[in-house]
Amino acid sequence: MGNLEMSTGDMRAVIRLLTAVERTPEQERRLGLARERCAQADARLEEQGITLDVPVVRALEELLEGSPGADMQPGYTYAFQALVAGHFSDTYDLGYWRRPSWFHTVDEEMTRHGVPADLAPAAILFDGPPIRLPHPGDAVPCMGTFPASRAAEVVAAYEAVLDRLDPEVRETAEVLLGAMRVEAEEWESTKRAGRTEDTIFFWLH
Repeated sequence: MGNLEMSTGDMRAVIRLLTAVERTPEQERRLGLARERCAQADARLEEQGITLDVPVVRALEELLEGSPGADMQPGYTYAFQALVAGHFSDTYDLGYWRRPSWFHTVDEEMTRHGVPADLAPAAILFDGPPIRLPHPGDAVPCMGTFPASRAAEVVAAYEAVLDRLDPEVRETAEVLLGAMRVEAEEWESTKRAGRTEDTIFFWLH
């Protein structure tokens, strides 16, 4: 159904660009890159035989104007991701997932064993964008954000139940656990360096 990717960065910078009245030269540079990514997204979709009512290129401009012209279109989700990509790290591949709904099954078992609901996989991966966007209209594409400062909580919660999980559920949990271990370590380095990359971004497409 879709590839799942993860990256980290400062979401405040994305929101500042999206809402800026007068953009700085650096914001203009990043916006130019986002426009290129949007055009590439439209081209990829066209190659797949998909024509959006609101193309990604136009969706980005409507988001910048603060006036999306549709209530349910995936173009806005792709456009927001293009903005994020210009501010966040290179993506970390979390694999191809045939059924995004599977993560909700994983949630059920993990919470039954004591993982807090807000740390369960689907709650982390698919909680939506940090701003209000028109609904994409389908399960894919979708996104989620999670505070990097809480990555260690996820690690502790998952490790506590791992040996009690069904093998298939455990396999999924281990994919996220490995990524969150890395993020927990990175967050400590980020704090020591005084950097601001405090958001983990998940993208299923």
